[in-house]
Amino acid sequence: MSQNTLDSYRRDLIQFQNWLDNQHPTVLLNQVKAEQIEAWLSFLFLSKHSSARSSARALSSLRRYYRRAVRDGVMSADPTLNIDSPKLPRSLPNSLSEAQVEELLNAPNVKTELGLRDRAMLELLYASGLRVSELVGLTLARVSFDTGVVRVFGKGSKERLVPMGMEANDWCQRYVNEARPQLLKHRPHETLFINHRQEPMTRQGFWYLIKQYAKKAGIMTPLSPHTLRHAFATHLVNHGADLRVVQLLLGHADISTTQIYTHVARERLRQIHEQHHPRG
Repeated sequence: MSQNTLDSYRRDLIQFQNWLDNQHPTVLLNQVKAEQIEAWLSFLFLSKHSSARSSARALSSLRRYYRRAVRDGVMSADPTLNIDSPKLPRSLPNSLSEAQVEELLNAPNVKTELGLRDRAMLELLYASGLRVSELVGLTLARVSFDTGVVRVFGKGSKERLVPMGMEANDWCQRYVNEARPQLLKHRPHETLFINHRQEPMTRQGFWYLIKQYAKKAGIMTPLSPHTLRHAFATHLVNHGADLRVVQLLLGHADISTTQIYTHVARERLRQIHEQHHPRG
């Protein structure tokens, strides 16, 4: 489990404890009933304007806590057992058109070390569909320029091999040969992508960069750190890739997670039809 996930669980439990202390000061965490948890979820939704996704995550945190409490013999029954999770709206991920991706990839100034690094990162992300955390966690040893494959450890430390394509391979080799030694001042480091302080690139650092390059490229579409991952999957599906292959490349445990990209493709076709057909 990632540190971000642990931090989220911790925040949810603290928030529930604070609510419990205020509303039911005599009730301990190991004395909670289902009715009190349902009341807290209602409080979150109504008072905190919490989204269904946030409420579902909060309930998931309590489920994890109380399952552990039952397993350890602290409680005899799990109060979350018969509580239904909030239904989540199926939202389509923001993606970019192929032309927008091209503009974004061309935004860095590759005549500089940092610009060459950024072009390599963007090219690799779009070519491979990696999560940002997987991208910044790559080590040089996990990249095979000879075979054009990167070895990735994704969620749950599951390993997968992902092809990077010729274009990304070329840019990454240029970065490794021309820019990376200068950024490191020729000092050894195992991480592939390095910032100007000779430290590993962070998720936050990459997120800042992609926003700056999107602005430079004139891209108005709302972005997220995973926008290029979504574009990777959407464009593969648009060009006829088998959904099972896309699932493997993305590292999805369940194909239902990958199926969202077929909806994205259909929605894009509908928009094109409306815009360009005389009776759209």
